[in-house]
Amino acid sequence: MRAQHIAALLFIFSLTSALATAQQSHVNIDDSGAVLEKTKAAAKRGDAEAQYTLGLCYEQGKGVPQNYREAQTWYSKAAKQGNALAQCHLGHFWYRGIRNFQDYGVAETYYRKAADQGVADAQFQLAVFYYNGIGRVSQDLKEAATWLRKAAEQGHAEAQQCLAYLYSEGSGVPKDLKEAATWYRKAAEQGNTEAQHNLARLYFEGSGVPKDLKEAATWLRKVAEKGDADAQYGLGSCYSEGSGVPKDLKEAATWYRKAAEQGNTEAQHDLARLYSEGSGGVPKDLKEAATWYRKAAEQGNTEAQHNLARLYFEGSGVPKDLKEAAKWYLEAAKQGHAAAQYLLGAMYENGRGVLQDDVEAYAWYSLGAMDGSADATKARDAVKKKMGSDQIAQGQARAKELLALIR
Repeated sequence: MRAQHIAALLFIFSLTSALATAQQSHVNIDDSGAVLEKTKAAAKRGDAEAQYTLGLCYEQGKGVPQNYREAQTWYSKAAKQGNALAQCHLGHFWYRGIRNFQDYGVAETYYRKAADQGVADAQFQLAVFYYNGIGRVSQDLKEAATWLRKAAEQGHAEAQQCLAYLYSEGSGVPKDLKEAATWYRKAAEQGNTEAQHNLARLYFEGSGVPKDLKEAATWLRKVAEKGDADAQYGLGSCYSEGSGVPKDLKEAATWYRKAAEQGNTEAQHDLARLYSEGSGGVPKDLKEAATWYRKAAEQGNTEAQHNLARLYFEGSGVPKDLKEAAKWYLEAAKQGHAAAQYLLGAMYENGRGVLQDDVEAYAWYSLGAMDGSADATKARDAVKKKMGSDQIAQGQARAKELLALIR
C-alpha cells in the first residue's frame, strides 16, 4: 500500500473544480430557443439571475457558441448586483487567466465576495490562496482550514478531502486521525479518488479507525476500478498477500498488469516476479518476466535491475550476456543494493563480463558489506588476502569514492 500521496498539489486549482460551481448553482440551463430568448431578455432588463445564467450559457456553449468574452460580460453585470455564483466564476476567470491576464488579486477579491455569501467552491478556492500563500494573501494554514471547513460542511468533496489531509498532518488544526478519517469518508462516499485511497490507507494501518483489511481493500478497489495505477498495484498486492481478500495470485497478476501497463514500476517488478516463479495459476514464463523486469529496470527500480542482471547472467528468458548482466548489476549497485554490489564485486574478481580487477572487486565488496551483505563481507576478506598493501589502499580509496557517489 503506497504512503499517503497528497500534498500541496491538492490545493492547486483544477479546471474540474473551476466548473464545479455550475453544478452547485441549481440553475436549469435550458438551451431550447424559446427559453434562451427569455433568459436573454430578462438579462437585458437587469435580472441578475438571468445574467448569471446567460454567462454560464456562453461559458459552456449551451444554446449559443462558446464565447468567454460574452460570458465575462454577463458575469460582471450579475456580479455587480451581488450574484455570488457570478462572482465565483469571475474569480475562476481571473485565476486561470481566461480571456484576461492572470491576476490573483482580482481573483481573490471575487472569491472572497462569493465565499462570504456561502458559495462552497469559492470558499474552497479561498482556502487554496491561504494554503499556498498566493498573490497578496500570506500563507496561513489556520485560515485555510477555516475556509475548507466552511466548504466541507456544505458537502464540497475536494474541501472534505483537503481538510482531512490537514487533520492527518496537523497543519492549521490539531493532528487528529479520527477527524481525518471522518472527512476522508465523507469525501470518499462522494467518489473522491484521493479520499478513497487515503481512507483505505487508514484502514490498512488502523490509524483513526479500527484496523480492517477487508474495508481497506473495498475502498482500494473503488480507486483501482477507476484506473488509478497505484491503487491497482495496491489491490494486486492485497491479492498476492491475502490481505483483506482471499489470496489469489492469478487475480494479483491481473491487477499488477493493469498497473504495469500504466508504467507503475513496482507492479512491473512484481508481475515479472510472478512470471519468474510461475505459481498460483500464473504460468512460468521467464521471457515475459524479463520483459517486465526490463521495463521496471529502465525506470530505475533497483530490485528489477538486480533481477534482470541475474537473468542475463544465467541466460534465463534472455540470451546469456555477462556484459549486460554487469551493466544492470552496476545500476542496482549504484543505488545501494547490497546483493548487486556483492555480485558485481564477484564479476570483477573473476573477470566475468568486465575486466578482472581485484581493486574494483574489493571496493564493491566493501560497499556490499557496509550495506549488510554477509556474502560481501566474506568475499572482501577473501580477496584482501591475495592483494598487496598498495592494492588494499587503492581499494579502500575506491570504496570511499563510490560511497560518495551512491550516498
